[in-house]
Amino acid sequence: MTTDTLRRPPPGPADPTAKAGRNRPRYRRHRPGIAYLFLSPWVCGALLLTLGPMLASLYLSFTDYDLFTSPNWVGLENYKRLFTDDARFLASAKVTATYVLISVPLKLAAALAVAMLLNNARRGQGFYRSAFYAPSLLGTGVAIALAWRALFTDNGVVDSLTGRVGWDTGGWINEPDYAIYVLIILAIWQFGAPMVIFLAGLKQVPQELYDAAAVDGSGRWRTFRSVTLPMLSPIILFNLVLETIHAFQAFTPAFIVSGGRGGPSNSTLFYTLYLYERGFSQFRMGYASAMAWILLITVAVITALFFGTSRRWVFYAGENK
Repeated sequence: MTTDTLRRPPPGPADPTAKAGRNRPRYRRHRPGIAYLFLSPWVCGALLLTLGPMLASLYLSFTDYDLFTSPNWVGLENYKRLFTDDARFLASAKVTATYVLISVPLKLAAALAVAMLLNNARRGQGFYRSAFYAPSLLGTGVAIALAWRALFTDNGVVDSLTGRVGWDTGGWINEPDYAIYVLIILAIWQFGAPMVIFLAGLKQVPQELYDAAAVDGSGRWRTFRSVTLPMLSPIILFNLVLETIHAFQAFTPAFIVSGGRGGPSNSTLFYTLYLYERGFSQFRMGYASAMAWILLITVAVITALFFGTSRRWVFYAGENK
């Protein structure tokens, strides 16, 4: 045994930190290029397919572009004409506002009511969930819109049934006072998507809260108002924002039911339908771009209002107020 061997400290327990460092895989090293490589498809898509067309649309909204000639700068002329010299624009805004204000609350109410029924059902939950969700998958299709038009046309099924009880309308889609309600009923019929989200939320409500309400002697309405609604308020906000945006974008049912004209008497002239008419029937792309930006700003303002007022009526579990 040599002198150096005697001076060497005795071997101690292995340092787990040092061992972990030696065994650390190389791919954990800081290499930001890999992250940018995987993000590049999304970034390219966002720039080329979303941000680029939006900026081009914003520029065209200040021009008189018509697809066939070079765009000429007209400033705010398109926006000024929309609000001061276009009766059909104001009619389309009124029809769309009516559609949103009626269809969205009724659709959410129907979705919540059916979700509560399914939450208490003991048999056939899977079948009923699929049956109620199916219209959401089919409702925006052209075929369903055509079937809806056949149901509410003159001598259609609905007209025949209402005629037997003495209410002869001559076809809902031919009557200006009823045509918008054909589209509203179709929108309400598509409550499947928010219903599934409400049903998932109901499953998360603690049973202890219902037990405590029962001990306090609360009835069904008081329990619904004091327990179910507050616990579902974040989901109500989520569905409200999504369905409002979706309602502003409604196009296919109005196009099919009205034959692409928004009739009768502009009663089904949705904003998107009039925008399509200006852009792709009359080729006034600058004018249509101005309409698109007004719609975008309107939806953004309404969404901001929902989130801005949510502190007053949305309850988050664990939040101290």
